[in-house]
Amino acid sequence: MTQTSDNVTWLTQEAYNKLKDELEYLSGPARTEITIKIAAAREEGDLRENGGYHAAKEEQGKQELRIRQLTQLLEHAKVGEAPADDGVVEPGMVVTIAFDGDESDTMTFLLASREYASGDIETYSPQSPLGVGVNGKKAGDDAQYELPNGKKATVKILGAKPYTA
Repeated sequence: MTQTSDNVTWLTQEAYNKLKDELEYLSGPARTEITIKIAAAREEGDLRENGGYHAAKEEQGKQELRIRQLTQLLEHAKVGEAPADDGVVEPGMVVTIAFDGDESDTMTFLLASREYASGDIETYSPQSPLGVGVNGKKAGDDAQYELPNGKKATVKILGAKPYTA
């Protein structure tokens, strides 16, 4: 789970290991694979109209960007424990809210860094307007956050539990 503060990202040991494994793969075997793809496409001839070559180069650029992101993230990471199951909203918690206090209009999401985004649960950054609004609140509290149009929205915190993968 993560909590970003002054360029420090807090991670559980499990999350740190997962990101480190991804970095090792991208820096090693994946780099070799993309280099082979580029070399094979280059041998096809004219590079100006070689779609395979341009696609492989684009893939390489995305991969190198991810390597830089992971390197920076892990350099500034602090490994710690998952948040306590105390009902207080903080990064690493699965939060359930009700919009305008209407308990029939709810949403559940993970408050965490985007590195944890998955298809399993919607993820909101602690720096997002909603993340800032709910952070530090507990079940029963109301929280306000700013909508893109500048208006304020109110949500009621229904619960917060530590995320388990």
